[in-house]
Amino acid sequence: MIPHDLDQRLAAAAGTVSAYVGRPDTPPAYTRLPDATHYAASTMKIAVLVALHRAAEAGTVDPDRPVAVRNDFESARPGAPRFGCTADYDNDPAVWARLGGTATLRWLARRMIVRSSNLATNIVLAHVGLAGPADVWRLAGARHSVTARGIEDYAARDAGLTNLVTAADLAALLATIAAGATRPGPLAAPGHCAQMLEVLRAQEHRDCLPAGLPPDVPIAHKSGWVTGVRHDAGVVLPADAPPYAVVVCTTADPAADGFDRAAHDAAARRLIADVSAAAWLARHG
Repeated sequence: MIPHDLDQRLAAAAGTVSAYVGRPDTPPAYTRLPDATHYAASTMKIAVLVALHRAAEAGTVDPDRPVAVRNDFESARPGAPRFGCTADYDNDPAVWARLGGTATLRWLARRMIVRSSNLATNIVLAHVGLAGPADVWRLAGARHSVTARGIEDYAARDAGLTNLVTAADLAALLATIAAGATRPGPLAAPGHCAQMLEVLRAQEHRDCLPAGLPPDVPIAHKSGWVTGVRHDAGVVLPADAPPYAVVVCTTADPAADGFDRAAHDAAARRLIADVSAAAWLARHG
């Protein structure tokens, strides 16, 4: 269902490009290196969102209780100094404007997704713990994805603790959320899954998967990017066909000769949009 010339473009792209397109509970319609691991960038925030809703359903966390907005976190590396986020490396000044004050975990989780706030992510992660996302990946059937640390926890990174995803695992997680919104599933009750889908549909960074869709087509998705990395993972919700997952992960080596950060990122965004467009055209298949 992916045109041959587009498949060739994925194969010829610099670095590693993984893709997964398919409906929940069915064999995928198209894959390319679906089990290759990539640095997660902000796609790890999907698992943190699910972990919060699971904790809320279990009654261990109240998502509507105000919590302190502090930029001070325990490292995942035992014995390492505490760490904080960098404001200039974040995408959401609204969370930083509340520094020293309070906000609800529900609001922070929304900013974590729709604006990809790193500060909000680390605050939510501190309340659900690293065991929360680990349970989420396991229950979704993920085989290789790991959420091992918070964002900018460089001591943990240097110790080899990192956040990894695969296209297949991201597709499985999103498909499980989508299916769970209509019937009981392993992650959370349908009401919680529906709330997660609503937040993911409100994503404001729309220059990858949504760019390949007609503007009125809903997609619940989360993108992620750092130098050399550009991913987007989502569930498309057509009015005239069943939902389907589409994930594209791209990773190139910034240290490679001739690497151009802006050019790589622009090419990766176009490639992701083109895979999305091809999947849309084949949505009835």
